[in-house]
Parts: sequence; C-alpha cells; structure tokens
Amino acid sequence: MPTPPGLDRPSAAADTATIAAANLLSAAARSGTPCVPVRDLIGADDVAAAYAVQEWLTAERITAGATVVGRKIGLTSPAVQRQLGVDQPDFGVLFDDMQYNQDTPVPLSRLLQPKVEAEIAFVLAQDLVEGPLDDEQVRGAVDYAVAALEIVDSRIAGWDITFGDTVADNASSGLFVLGTERRTLDGFDPVSAQMQMSIDGRCVSTGTGAACLGDPLHALAWLARTTREFGQPLRAGQIVLSGALGPMAAIEAPGTATADITGLGSVTAAFIQE
Repeated sequence: MPTPPGLDRPSAAADTATIAAANLLSAAARSGTPCVPVRDLIGADDVAAAYAVQEWLTAERITAGATVVGRKIGLTSPAVQRQLGVDQPDFGVLFDDMQYNQDTPVPLSRLLQPKVEAEIAFVLAQDLVEGPLDDEQVRGAVDYAVAALEIVDSRIAGWDITFGDTVADNASSGLFVLGTERRTLDGFDPVSAQMQMSIDGRCVSTGTGAACLGDPLHALAWLARTTREFGQPLRAGQIVLSGALGPMAAIEAPGTATADITGLGSVTAAFIQE
C-alpha cells in the first residue's frame, strides 16, 4: 500500500493551532473528561497537521518520563473504517505505561470511552530503516508474532472523530495486552489467521488476517515506509500492533475480553471498577 501523500516530518516549531489542539487533548487525558473535536483547529483531513499534534503530544509524554516501545497501526480493517467513517490507515505511538500483562486487571479509571479489538502484534528483530521496506523485507525483520488486544480510547467526546481528530489523538490509542504464545513467521501465516473475540463469554467480533489491509504484513510494510518518511523509522525490539482483524466492541462495564487467534492462541484482558 503506498505511503499517504503529504507526510513531511512535522517541524519542531509548532504553530498556534497545533499547540491549541495538543493542549485540548492533553487536558482531556489528565482530567478524564473528553473534549470537543480538534478538527476545527487543524482540519478534518490535513494529514501533516494531525501528525504534528501527535508529535507534540509524544514529545510531552517523553519529557514526562514515558518511553516509546513501538507503534500501532489503526484503521486497517474495513469494518473499523466503516465504524469511524474513514478510508485510510493511520499510526500512533506505544508507550511503556500503555502495556498491561494478562494477569493484571485494567482499571476502567484509566480510560475514558474504551473499546477493544483483537490484533496480531509483531515484535521486531531488525531495524527497518534502509531498503525498499516491502513485504519480503519486513517479514524477515520480524522476531515473532503474538496475539494482542488493543484497548482503543478517545479523548474526544462521543467518539465524534474525523481522520484528523483520531491521528492527532495518537490514533485513539489507549492500552494494550499481549498474549504469551510467540510464533515465528516460519510457522505462522498472519493472513490466514482466524479471530474470534468475546466479552464475558459472548462473541462480539470475528475476523481474519485478510481483514487487516489484506494481510497484516502489508500493514507492517505500510507503517515501516510511513514512519521512515517522518524520520522516525521502526527499530529492533519495538512492538507493532498491526491493526484490527474485525470490528471493535465497547467496554461499558467491568468484565473480561478474550480473543482467540488461530496459530497464536488466546489473549485476555480483565476490566475492573476501582
């Protein structure tokens, strides 16, 4: 999939609109109260402006002590694109404090408007900096694949988002949980994976690897090229959440979400009300 146009790396000097949008989203995250959309400040589909806000917020998190551990790819599933009214993928940043272990309950107080989706995560063994960054190269750079649950969230009230809103808001990132069964790509084919996700035993989503941009490795290659365009290429050891395999489902009360992905086993997240 081609790299979207207009992805010049955001400059260090942010303009007034960038700072205003970032301040809105940052305040919403700190207060736990969602804010109005930021598209009136930066535009609904201005890719460069939206990523400039995301970069500003990323710098703010790093200054506060957070560590980048990878990236997430969003809006890869046609079903999720339809849910949010968009037609192209995006990416966000994964920080160390976003990861939960399966045996550690997720407090709903950490989230505003959570939804959960099942994905294949890749952990990289090699940097993706040079070369064509095509499917063959990115396949060779993968250390292993693992089942993942991404808990997406929005700092924008009512999930009233356009492409610009979600990109600015770190691709509507929240938290994530990885499974324990690690598979190399010698013995696991991401595109043929089948997924079923349930909440408290009730099936809420099904999908396949092919639902993720046709193949999760296509999504990884898209991300590798796109982040390189930004001057922030993928590095060995990073985690990549490659995108939803089916529709996301809202988490509206305490409960347990479980995803089963053929070849990767299961991954579970328990949500609690403190």
